[in-house]
Amino acid sequence: MNKIKILFSIVERGKGKELIELLNARGIRFHLQTVGHGTAPSEMKDIFGLVNSEKDVVISLASERALASFAAEQGQVVGKNTHYGGLTMITRLTAIGRVTAEILERGVALEKGGKRKVDNERKYEMIFISVNQGYSEEVMKTAKKAGATGGTVMRGRLAGLERLDGYGDEEASEEREIISILAPVASRKEIMESVNAEFGLSTKAKGTVCAVPVEKAFKI
Repeated sequence: MNKIKILFSIVERGKGKELIELLNARGIRFHLQTVGHGTAPSEMKDIFGLVNSEKDVVISLASERALASFAAEQGQVVGKNTHYGGLTMITRLTAIGRVTAEILERGVALEKGGKRKVDNERKYEMIFISVNQGYSEEVMKTAKKAGATGGTVMRGRLAGLERLDGYGDEEASEEREIISILAPVASRKEIMESVNAEFGLSTKAKGTVCAVPVEKAFKI
């Protein structure tokens, strides 16, 4: 069974549907879509060609070889262009149900000419920070002081509130903000520790912080 991995894409608002159509045509056919708000400063937007702060967030599951083929193609085709006005990242998945994996793998064929090489040297990690609603702006200020250049804020709900009981005097809110930050491996630890110190479970923000490795990241 070919490994299943995650493609995490953050693109301009309204471009998510178009990206999903492209991915479907490349054999990447399972997607979750939500919306977010980018926090990158104007100078970073200029560097990466990002137009606005409103974002579509697309999380796709696919076989390793389908993602490798897509990444190789985008590395050759996209170049300096940012048609979708954002970034996309490939990350590892540590576990998935067997039936789901078979469904995602089925029908994905290798391209003619064999496998394409993809640079898998891990240089970045994706940090996910979940806090009570209303803290995302302060979290990003702290993260930027520790080396982050920007992030994307999404809204969500927390399930299993009782699991956080006993961690500090404040209650965890069901309404949550989720901040995703793409950071160099060298900066990841300082960013996570700084955010956790000010917004961790023992604070009013009731924050949780985690990170996943990114195998490849590129403009799209």
